[in-house]
Amino acid sequence: MRNVSGCNKLNPDRQNKTQQSMAETPAEPQIDCELQPPSNTLSEPQLQYQLHPLSEPQPLPQPDTLPQPLPQPDTLPQPLPQPDTLPQPLPQPDTLPQPWPLPQPQPDSLPGPQPLPQPDTLPEPQPPSEEEVKPWVWTRHCVLLLFLLASSFCASIVGLAYYSQQHLPPESTPPASPPCTSPACQRATARLSISVDPFSQPCDYFLFPCGSEGASLSNRGRQRGKGIPLHPQGHKRRAAQAEKERERGRKERETGTDIIEKAPADRLPDRQTALLLTMREILEAEDRSSPGNSARKKACMFYRSCMDTGPTESAGPEPFLRLVHKLGGWAVSGRWNQTDFNSTLSLLMRDYGTFPFFSVYVGKDPNDTQGDKRYIQIDQPDFQIPTEWSSKTQKSKANTQILRLFLASYQRLLALLGSPSSSTILHIGLFISLSSELAVAASPLPHRLQQGLLYQRITIKELQTLAPAIDWQGCLQTTFHPHPVSQSDHVLLHNLPYIVHMSRIIGKWLNKHELSGSGPLHTFMVLSLLHTVIPALDSRFTQTERNFSLALGTTVEDVPRWRQCVLQTEKGFDTVLKHILRETTAYTEAEELIQNVYSSIKSKLSDLRWRDEESRMSVLNKIQSLTPRLSTKNNIFSEAELNQLYSKVTIDEHMYFSNYIQSLSLQRQRPSKLFSQAEGDDIWSLTPFISGNELVFPIGMFVQPLFHPTYPRAINFGVLGSLMAKDILHLLLPNIHSQSVSPRSIAECVRYQYLSMTEGPGREGAFSLSPAQQQEMWVQYSALQIALQAYNQSLKKYPGDSSLSGLSHTHLFLTSFTQINCDSDPYHEFMPFEPSFLVTVICGYSNLCPTTLSCPNKPQQQLLGTC
Repeated sequence: MRNVSGCNKLNPDRQNKTQQSMAETPAEPQIDCELQPPSNTLSEPQLQYQLHPLSEPQPLPQPDTLPQPLPQPDTLPQPLPQPDTLPQPLPQPDTLPQPWPLPQPQPDSLPGPQPLPQPDTLPEPQPPSEEEVKPWVWTRHCVLLLFLLASSFCASIVGLAYYSQQHLPPESTPPASPPCTSPACQRATARLSISVDPFSQPCDYFLFPCGSEGASLSNRGRQRGKGIPLHPQGHKRRAAQAEKERERGRKERETGTDIIEKAPADRLPDRQTALLLTMREILEAEDRSSPGNSARKKACMFYRSCMDTGPTESAGPEPFLRLVHKLGGWAVSGRWNQTDFNSTLSLLMRDYGTFPFFSVYVGKDPNDTQGDKRYIQIDQPDFQIPTEWSSKTQKSKANTQILRLFLASYQRLLALLGSPSSSTILHIGLFISLSSELAVAASPLPHRLQQGLLYQRITIKELQTLAPAIDWQGCLQTTFHPHPVSQSDHVLLHNLPYIVHMSRIIGKWLNKHELSGSGPLHTFMVLSLLHTVIPALDSRFTQTERNFSLALGTTVEDVPRWRQCVLQTEKGFDTVLKHILRETTAYTEAEELIQNVYSSIKSKLSDLRWRDEESRMSVLNKIQSLTPRLSTKNNIFSEAELNQLYSKVTIDEHMYFSNYIQSLSLQRQRPSKLFSQAEGDDIWSLTPFISGNELVFPIGMFVQPLFHPTYPRAINFGVLGSLMAKDILHLLLPNIHSQSVSPRSIAECVRYQYLSMTEGPGREGAFSLSPAQQQEMWVQYSALQIALQAYNQSLKKYPGDSSLSGLSHTHLFLTSFTQINCDSDPYHEFMPFEPSFLVTVICGYSNLCPTTLSCPNKPQQQLLGTC
């Protein structure tokens, strides 16, 4: 007798019946069962019961019940036979076999199997022989069992895929993301290759502070938040980085180059530096397709003349002396044409952007909420002589030590101009005396805010009465020509007491007949012009100013030459640079980033715990009422219009001083721009602003290395997406701490995580957070969550993303986020530790991160779950 246990294991009762039947058969053909299930596989009856967990076991048929034939093609398939029911006969040769139906789970409430058709309704089947039945029975069992196992395996795969889609982050997708190989991505890859992977050294990297304080022009003297101890490793790295920065600055001063830009940085620059670098790349690009007289080519030529310092050093003071001669000379040189005071003042304001006695600019009135009209605004000037404010006397004054340093500095400047030493002391003395009298009425901004001296509206006619020494209508009309200026026009004053005092001082000095030949007021204006044009003179003049600042104890920032030249080029050619920037902006990718981030912010705010329903509705209504958009529509010029606008400008690559003078004039020759430009919509706008019912995102935000259309979206969302989210929260929720209870609880949770990671549990009382620190910590942490959620939304809508350095999706997102923790903003000082630590908090309660962040030498550390 053949052993058939390899094909199927029957229950004992059925096995006995089968053995008896086989014993009665004299000769049995051998069965070749190649598809054998494993030995521990459930038998068919057992498997059938497993698939009916909610069904009662069906009663076994009576012994006298005969098996029914297979259904014909037009008959519905019947349920499988019960365990002890004999197998059905084989179909007739002219009838195709029907597929066996799979067993389906049947709840208790469903009816049992339908009765089999009556024998008299179907043709009488011929009983098959025992030899025909048995091989077919075992083969059927093997095939059916394997089919069920394969179906179960496929169902498991589908279930796992669904679970992964719903519960796992994008990082769980197959690591077959195509690498990004664009030039922008190659530069980003080079930066990643020299930076530390934060997930390889979490205990050190996430606790390091920013390596360089004051990294941008707008971030002077920023102080770290007080009260939270810095990690010891952070102290070491800060000291090493500071020494590295000093060495780099020394080499830059010696060689005249900007070394940090010659090699990829290990961290991303702040937003202002990123925009400046983009402008530099535009200006240094050789555009051979542009005609020789195009506005774009003139802007590039201006930049190159600024960078080429050789001709400037060779020219010395001669360019400035020629300019003074055009103004009628001055008494310091012994040659002065006794020019009219108001005529010279108007000329300086119009052509040279110089305002010796007061400053003038155009802007909105914040008290005028009904419209966007822009007004001429008049303020006290930036005095060359440093003063100190006395809260006791409510006046400014210069102490004796400062006056000595100021005197020595201007003696040096006049010597560089070739002035005879015999007359230098007299004219400098008069200049210091006049400066001191004018400055005594000046006051710092906090005092003027307290006294309500800002934005005082007054007509030009009324101003003329209060300050008669200045020809106000004549000066303003000349400055803003061809924009009309009339006596009835309103202007905004920011220190009326100073303006009145200034007019009295000028009138007094004009009437000093004994000094009429010395022209102290004219000398004062010429020296103010010298202060304006010093950046275009040789390095001896700039070094003299630098030495004076150092003598006063003022921190002097080492600004690379390329930065100075980009900023100066923008002053005269801002419309050209904005036009080029718009041409290079990837609108589709930028708009997608904006919409995804703003949608995530709406979702985030709706989940906050608010103090009351009124606060909740006020914030949500404000969010819903604004439409986010990319800034593109204001002051757009075509290429031909730009060329016409700059048609009268002549640029010489070897005469930077004359180019510089033209740029000063260009700033005052476009009054239509000055009086109609939307607030915040200029080339250096780096944060969103509200205009009417729109939330506008300046195009200056979407530049490399913070954003690029060819980058993996993980970088764009991890870098600029998180910065945008932070900006929006600050803009729309300046007092969220008073409206919601969430900022405090979340901030305290993050604080505890920080202490647990750095010092271990039990240190929760080591320091406390101020309300401002709590709010900023909530903003930074929420911004990271918002950007990550926005990235996941983007992946759902557009599956797939490219990679850099073998990193993809969430790993690349979080790594990119850690590289912007030194971005400067007005609120950064309230962040008690580096925002990169927030990645540790995110990774502590989720499976988003590629590795578990833990410190081997701190076994007591613990993260307490979601913050």
